[in-house]
Amino acid sequence: MHLLHVLRHAKSGRDEGVEDSERTLSKRGREAARTIGKTLPDAIGAVDLVLCSSSVRTRETADLVLAAYLKPPRIVFEEELYLVGEGALLRRLRRLDEACGSVLVIGHNPGLHQLAVALAAPKSTNYAALADGKFPTTARASLRIDSSWAALDRGRNALVAYVTPKSLGIDD
Repeated sequence: MHLLHVLRHAKSGRDEGVEDSERTLSKRGREAARTIGKTLPDAIGAVDLVLCSSSVRTRETADLVLAAYLKPPRIVFEEELYLVGEGALLRRLRRLDEACGSVLVIGHNPGLHQLAVALAAPKSTNYAALADGKFPTTARASLRIDSSWAALDRGRNALVAYVTPKSLGIDD
């Protein structure tokens, strides 16, 4: 069994003249990421690998949400995760080493939301909230993967958590 956690980056600024990939987190985004980070070790436990988009806002989010880990997980920053869709994310996850029991992906919408909805079993608790709602900044979906990474498939994985800043009382 594996655990997959997908986390959308924290709220970023909209600086004029700055390339999208270079946008930094806003003050509210940094605060929300710090708050989420304080809950993350207890909420999801140890993480073997973090796959993170190469954008500045996802890198900053990773730094802030992983700060509470006594032993920080291994982080791999990948350009191929920048603004990609569900299919590309799924292909990347299928290439994971089986030794990685728990993986956190930090990336962008709409791809992350589409991936979480596609992978989750429709009978899972909170599936309707995930599928029918939005996937706001710093939202997290966690799924139990009962197959190998290579056999990861749509609609078969238990959604074990769907957490939004609002559900934690955070103003994102």
